[in-house]
Amino acid sequence: MTDTTYVHRLKAGAPGKPVFFTFHGTGGDENQFFDFATRLLPDATIVSPRGDVSEYGAARFFRRTGEGVYDIADLARATDKMAAYVSELAAQHSASQIIGLGFSNGANILANVLIEHGDLFDAAVLMHPLIPFQPKDNSRLEGKRVLITAGERDPIAPVSLTRALADYYARQNVDVKLDWHAGGHDIRPNEIEAIRTFLAQYA
Repeated sequence: MTDTTYVHRLKAGAPGKPVFFTFHGTGGDENQFFDFATRLLPDATIVSPRGDVSEYGAARFFRRTGEGVYDIADLARATDKMAAYVSELAAQHSASQIIGLGFSNGANILANVLIEHGDLFDAAVLMHPLIPFQPKDNSRLEGKRVLITAGERDPIAPVSLTRALADYYARQNVDVKLDWHAGGHDIRPNEIEAIRTFLAQYA
């Protein structure tokens, strides 16, 4: 039997409201964005899984062999597992919409779930994502909403690859927005404000 479970934190929301999944960065856990998500969408069901891979004790959602070098086979495993997990939890809570937010490694698993399972999420926030390969086209992404936030001096997620990911989603007819700050791989106030604005319609 395929394992579709994660250690997670969950808050059941009001009927007819979205289910909001948050995905932590490397070394984070299910608590990293849980309270933030609750403040953003207080009536939504909040689900925050913990990555099932350990990198020298730091939780991640898939393996890598070096900085920015992904274990593609494990990325495929993790993507299919996460898609099944999200589908199951959303069905259990009768979600009106499925929304995702991820940072760094969490943004990467969320971005790849979008790439592979285009019709699963209605909207997604990708904070400092890195997709170091050319994704395949997926017509099921059409009409979805994606916000990408990024740093102009991010040493982990280069500007060129961030723009390439935004361009990819645009080619799939996604309503994609890109919001920059002047720093690196850190979360800054204008990012938070952009996320609030992007998600306001789901509150």
